[in-house]
Amino acid sequence: MADREAVRAAMSMRATYLPDEAGREPIDYVPEASRRARAVPIYAALRQLGRRGVADLVERCCALARRLAAHIEALDGAEVLNDVVLNQVLVRFGDDDATTRAVIERVQRGGEAWLGGTVWRGRAAARVSVSNWSTGEEDIDRLAAALGRSLSA
Repeated sequence: MADREAVRAAMSMRATYLPDEAGREPIDYVPEASRRARAVPIYAALRQLGRRGVADLVERCCALARRLAAHIEALDGAEVLNDVVLNQVLVRFGDDDATTRAVIERVQRGGEAWLGGTVWRGRAAARVSVSNWSTGEEDIDRLAAALGRSLSA
């Protein structure tokens, strides 16, 4: 291995949006982050859906992310920060950190969906990942409406 630290950094399961509790790495204390048997869900998805089915699932999640981005761009006071080419949408509300965090909290509290906060280029943002097989257009439309209500509140 030419650069052990570069490989470790690239393959690490640590991320800036995971809280660091006085040096305790949360990733080391949850079974979901275990490296063992990581291929089992992938094998199961391929076995059940086939290669084309998995590709369709990924393509559908990406299309739903683009749908959400279009809804958000229509909201006054909301801005999509990234080019939505995969299943991720980064959003900023009111062009300030406090408003963005408040919208995230209201949506989480309302229970319509869960979206996380992050920091992108030094500014607070909401990070929406469309990754569930059961998510449909109606779910995206409801999330967009919840974001709009939360921004207006």
